[in-house]
Amino acid sequence: MPFQMSRLSSSFTARLVGEPDSASYRAYLQDSDGNPLSAIHDIPYKANEGKENGVYNMIVEVPRWTNAKLEISRSEELNPILQDTKKGKLRYVANVFPYKGYIHNYGAIPQTWEDPKHIDPETKTAGDCDPIDVCEIGESIGYTGQVKEVKVLGCMPLIDEGETDWKVLAISVDDPLSQHLNDIEDIEKYCPGLLDATTSWFRNYKVPDGKDKNTVGAVKNRTDTIRIIEECHGAWKGLIKREDNQFGINE
Repeated sequence: MPFQMSRLSSSFTARLVGEPDSASYRAYLQDSDGNPLSAIHDIPYKANEGKENGVYNMIVEVPRWTNAKLEISRSEELNPILQDTKKGKLRYVANVFPYKGYIHNYGAIPQTWEDPKHIDPETKTAGDCDPIDVCEIGESIGYTGQVKEVKVLGCMPLIDEGETDWKVLAISVDDPLSQHLNDIEDIEKYCPGLLDATTSWFRNYKVPDGKDKNTVGAVKNRTDTIRIIEECHGAWKGLIKREDNQFGINE
């Protein structure tokens, strides 16, 4: 299949290779001149050169209401987005009533890393070796490879198979509701029930596959979330300085 181009912002585009719902599908990021970029290492983690506190770049992996388990590859060159597989089969997230697929636009903040050698003092478990995850709660459905500027509102810790997996809650700066949402309590004020629904979804989304429920901790406010993101950015900076490749992350 020939390359397809997806329009993003003026700064980044996504080059799509292969057919969706196939093992060959890849979404590669590139700059406005067509130069290839690593989804983990080359997209700045802060939006707008860090001029706005609490606004970060999010790379959309999975659009809301879709089921394919798409994720940034740790090991492949340029860290493209691909569909995860298990035992040679493509992976999908089951529908958890009353939701179809993922409850929010789902992705990650580049230039961050949850260190599997670091024990989180709150969760008492180590990181999952991935960039920190983001749930973007705005009204627009994103698309794979989209780079969104998002305002951080809060986060919640997910303990998934013994690993800490923080879920940042954020909203696109272009969303009409963004001007009203500045911290975690604003979500409940303007989107009543959303926090409970998100917690329930993450707790139960693996149950249809025969797995146990995940443990989801209490939500954190904006200040704590920014601190956690900055800690993960610091861990990423430490990662790229390592001379070995103990964690199998392509640099």
